[in-house]
Amino acid sequence: MRRLLVGTALLTLACGGSEVTPEPSQRSPQLAALIARGDSLMLPGEWTPPPGDGQEHSIAGFATTLCAAVFITGLDPADAAANVGWFTSPPEDRRVVTDTVIDRARQSVRLKLPSGVWREARKFGSQGCVPLPKGEDSVHFTPVVVTPNLPDAATTPWPMGDVITPAPWPAGVDSAKLAEAVTTAFGPDSAMTLAFLVTHKGRILAERYATGIGIHTPLESWSMGKSLTGTLVARLIQLGTYTLDQPAPIPQWQQPGDPRQEIRISDIMRMSSGLRIRAPQDPGHDPTLGYPDHLWYYTGAGNSFEWAATRPQQWKPNTVGRYRNTDPVLANYLVRLGVEKRGEDYRSWPQRNLFDKIGIRDAVLLTDPYGNNLTQGAEYLPARDWARLANLYVQDGMWNGERLLPEGYVDHVKTVAPAWVADGRLVYGGGFMWVNGDGADPMPKDAFSFRGAGGQSTIIVPDRDLVVVRIGKYAGSRKGDAVLKDALKILMEAVKPD
Repeated sequence: MRRLLVGTALLTLACGGSEVTPEPSQRSPQLAALIARGDSLMLPGEWTPPPGDGQEHSIAGFATTLCAAVFITGLDPADAAANVGWFTSPPEDRRVVTDTVIDRARQSVRLKLPSGVWREARKFGSQGCVPLPKGEDSVHFTPVVVTPNLPDAATTPWPMGDVITPAPWPAGVDSAKLAEAVTTAFGPDSAMTLAFLVTHKGRILAERYATGIGIHTPLESWSMGKSLTGTLVARLIQLGTYTLDQPAPIPQWQQPGDPRQEIRISDIMRMSSGLRIRAPQDPGHDPTLGYPDHLWYYTGAGNSFEWAATRPQQWKPNTVGRYRNTDPVLANYLVRLGVEKRGEDYRSWPQRNLFDKIGIRDAVLLTDPYGNNLTQGAEYLPARDWARLANLYVQDGMWNGERLLPEGYVDHVKTVAPAWVADGRLVYGGGFMWVNGDGADPMPKDAFSFRGAGGQSTIIVPDRDLVVVRIGKYAGSRKGDAVLKDALKILMEAVKPD
């Protein structure tokens, strides 16, 4: 057991990771119009804050981040405390911690608040690090270890394994510019890049890792997991369990007259369900009103599916687009409902029905204390595994001759969602994908991506059969985002369209 003081002496940090909301007088006309449109369409009702104390939630998020960094990624605890996972536990909150206990035998992290309250996160089987309810020392499900059903990666060719087969350099790819792009993307030390990888037509053209990070190191990926969640729902659609435009069969919505019965699976997958929560990304978000549900799903140590399923309507579905975790949490709920309806094992289903099929061996999907997958942003995958998932989309949902995603689904996810078009924000599509509809990124407008807090990105450029993965420590995200944009400009020159 190791004790580590996490206080001001350890955390000498530049403040970051917290969203700053402009005062009304400082808002741009576009932001003001976006807020006004939402207000004009709002249904009657009031927001109910999630249960518990906000500071305790933040420290529970810190415990989970630290647990995963140490016991999943293998980072040094002091490095992890200073540099990763700021989204659910910003530096200013971490400074209140008066004592930290890292128990390597138990694989747990306990943090003490000034009030004397301890918050703990503990690693359980393949379910990763779970924040425990206050005063409890275990979870409300039976953890299991899920083992991939795949051949030895060391002797299996990429993409199903690790072996890179030598081949002539592809025509139309400028090797010097590609090398320049890799150097640019990795950036200076301040970018804190951990992994950068480029594939072209499925082939790895370049990859680079920070010291201590390898091709099998699971890394904090945050909301890139939303796109993974969408992929799991798409697998169930392809298998006939659901259809994209059916009303979402959430059990809590089935009472006669419940207006939420109008919400379709496609509305959820487009961040357009209209359910009432608060998120730091909300236009005009006011942090003084209470702890946002968007973060509580990670830190509240409650039943995330139950909270999401009991949120009321704020807008009619498919009218207003908002980036809020309730929708991907509900998509994860649909995965659990669908898998259990099929009579299959929920814990191993992602591995058996997606990961085993495309060569993913090292994914760690975190859960809440009730065993509900939290892949709206709580998952750890190596860069190569994100590249495998992205190449499934490059290949239009086909892999080794088998259709894994529904026909037409890839076109669906890279099409801007109607409610987001109505809001004037051409940045979000279907299946929890970011799109380049406004041309803000130096790529073609049909490029789309998995994106996560802290500068985590997996980018798909269809006209070049190109995948770009960049993962780094949260503290380096601002610089990491800047150098990635510079690298993308160079990559568009290095790899010509087909």
